Amino acid sequence: MSKTDCLSAFRVVLSHTSHPGNIGSTARAMKTMGITRLYLVNPKEFPSPVATSLASSADDVLQSAIVVESLGEALAGTTVQVAMTARRRELVQPLGTPRQLAPELLAEARGGGEVALVFGTEMSGLTIEEVRQCNRLVTIPTNPDYSSLNLSQAVQVLTYELFSCLSDDVSHLEEHPKYASHEHVELFLEHLESTLLTIGFLKPYAPKRLMPRLRRLFQRTRLEQEEVDILRGILRATLEYDRNAEQKPSSQRDHSR
Repeated sequence: MSKTDCLSAFRVVLSHTSHPGNIGSTARAMKTMGITRLYLVNPKEFPSPVATSLASSADDVLQSAIVVESLGEALAGTTVQVAMTARRRELVQPLGTPRQLAPELLAEARGGGEVALVFGTEMSGLTIEEVRQCNRLVTIPTNPDYSSLNLSQAVQVLTYELFSCLSDDVSHLEEHPKYASHEHVELFLEHLESTLLTIGFLKPYAPKRLMPRLRRLFQRTRLEQEEVDILRGILRATLEYDRNAEQKPSSQRDHSR
């Protein structure tokens, strides 16, 4: 059983959404965080090609969306209803941030409960009556001088906090390069020394500590095989350039130095 299976107990409820683009963007935000159940209360326009366009391959969330006429219908069967709001007047339900509420909501889902995440209109949010139908309040901490959040952004923040409680492993995004073997690194260092001698940068009669320092430089990090190949290619090109320069007639050589 996957750690994220409990997310199937969550539904996102959008009440009286006025712009179909916000429905599509919300579907995208939901799907990236593993939540696919979308309820729409009296949307102004749905279905809509604009919603589909902004869903960006989350079309399945839109196709399975349930359209209802009242918030009560959208909340039917849920045990916890979370209202996204910045209102405090006349409200007595506990108010928390997404991060504070996420563990409680996930525990509810794991215990067999159904959780609704409820969002209001773009301009005014949920009404007092809509908020009163919910038993939890959530608000997103924002810059007090500018607290305006797009509807889908609010959905993204709340669903992200839920998902990150379950999984913060991003190891599947890491590259697994092929590191150079010891002998390949040694061959590169030999190639480097030979090239530096050829171009006169390394003085055989006074080498000082140049090669030990360069060895330490390249050993500070694990060189990948591809990086060693690139570096040796540069060394070969350096020698080739130097040979070509020597073969040019004196009249074609650069005498600007």
